[in-house]
Amino acid sequence: MSSFMFKVQPKAMTIVCSDDELRVSLTDGRTLTVPIAWFPRLAHASSSERAEYELLGDGEGIHWPQVDEDISVAGLLAGQPSIEAKPALA
Repeated sequence: MSSFMFKVQPKAMTIVCSDDELRVSLTDGRTLTVPIAWFPRLAHASSSERAEYELLGDGEGIHWPQVDEDISVAGLLAGQPSIEAKPALA
């Protein structure tokens, strides 16, 4: 007997950036919270720059046009900080 399994990747719905953390609400009901220090471009951005984001690919990624930052939901789920983050954060 064979079974067919497929993975449904959760997607981002809403994003909140504070001075300390990035919080992403997912379509499957989970909320991911990571240190904003993982993403130096966001960490150095103003509140208004962090508040302006776009969902990419129906929520597979997040783009902040004013600071040219792109983050994938898959990367967040894997616990991957930006390659620009300090090595001690990885």
